[in-house]
Amino acid sequence: MAEAQIIDGKAFAAGLRERVTAAVAALKADHGKTPGLAVVLVGEDPASQVYVRSKGKQTVEAGMESFEFKMDTSTDQETLLAKVRQLNEDPTVNGILVQLPLPKQIDEQAVLTEINPDKDVDGFHVVNVGRLNTGNPSALVPCTPLGCVLLLRDHFKGSLAGKKAIVLGRSNIVGKPMTTLLVQESCTVTVAHSRTVDLPAEVAQADIVIAAVGKPEMVQGSWLKPGAVVIDVGINRIDKPDGGTRLVGDVDFASASPVASAITPVPGGVGPMTIACLLRNTVTAFCRQNGYPEPDM
Repeated sequence: MAEAQIIDGKAFAAGLRERVTAAVAALKADHGKTPGLAVVLVGEDPASQVYVRSKGKQTVEAGMESFEFKMDTSTDQETLLAKVRQLNEDPTVNGILVQLPLPKQIDEQAVLTEINPDKDVDGFHVVNVGRLNTGNPSALVPCTPLGCVLLLRDHFKGSLAGKKAIVLGRSNIVGKPMTTLLVQESCTVTVAHSRTVDLPAEVAQADIVIAAVGKPEMVQGSWLKPGAVVIDVGINRIDKPDGGTRLVGDVDFASASPVASAITPVPGGVGPMTIACLLRNTVTAFCRQNGYPEPDM
């Protein structure tokens, strides 16, 4: 079998950001208002700092207002909750994102629950989880699973109906919402996890494999059904034999790419889609809050 087609998430995300930018410009021209995204960062986590900087840069490039709030590692829970309540009441803020992970003295779920569900552009609030799982179209959908579905729709030219899919991982951030979205796309979905018996045999049944387990290169090419489409959500940093590190996914790309029909690379696959979908969600939230028609993005 020939080498798999590379699903270029970086290129697709660039196109999505262009559509978001055009939508923002049209909304400004029509209504004289600009969508605003607020990001709250607590502490000094290096990866979170890089991610927040990237979010802020791309928000501004899309023509939106970017509000960043940095708080000390020692910040107590009530201080953070007060900041969230302030942002809930601010009409210039349409999307609120509290960067995870949070320091140990803060209850993440309490903070996520405090965010106004209609401004919850991460899609983690229990109300949005409920909306998504009951098929309510007002749900704001978690960005990474949404990005995966957009890539799949593009690859399959629209319809995923009837495909057998397996989701490796059952996290609230990726695995569970990913499963719901695939069911809504009329896929037949298996959810696999650490207690799954004979995981390779389960993977071998799937037309679509979503790997989101956080274990470097765990999924082997020998597990795959020939011609499967592989979406690798994993981002793992491993040591190189000659020193330094490199990024790899949860799928062993070298062994998987000769078997799969299409596969996302790491980096450059799902990763760029997450921020692009965050911008998309912010525009969606802005339109709903103001009663404007939602643009086609």
